[in-house]
Amino acid sequence: VQLVESGGGSVQPGGFLTLSCAGSGFTFDDYAIAWFRQAPGKEREGVSCFSAPDGSTFFADSVKGRFTASADNAKLTVFLHMTDPKPEDTAVYYCAAANSDYACRGPPKVISYDYWTQGTQVTVSS
Repeated sequence: VQLVESGGGSVQPGGFLTLSCAGSGFTFDDYAIAWFRQAPGKEREGVSCFSAPDGSTFFADSVKGRFTASADNAKLTVFLHMTDPKPEDTAVYYCAAANSDYACRGPPKVISYDYWTQGTQVTVSS
């Protein structure tokens, strides 16, 4: 299983940014995919997840209504669409996968995910 992330960078508050996570070596049907972020001095937190095995989804309250997620199953790629980003969204963002049918029942937990990207910096600033 391999995950490669792209799309980070700088964005102005109120703008739009999409992160991509391309997978290989597995199929989405058996995995939960999550987005995490880690700001300086803070713990890594789960932002969003989707579980194909049971169809569960999750968005953290801090991003609900602003962030959405989508997937291109044919290309094994998932996306995190960041609308109206705020300075407090500044962090290193990670994509992660779990071969589990319970990894997205509520806020995704770091310990539940086995495969990770290297992380990409997102900076929200005017």
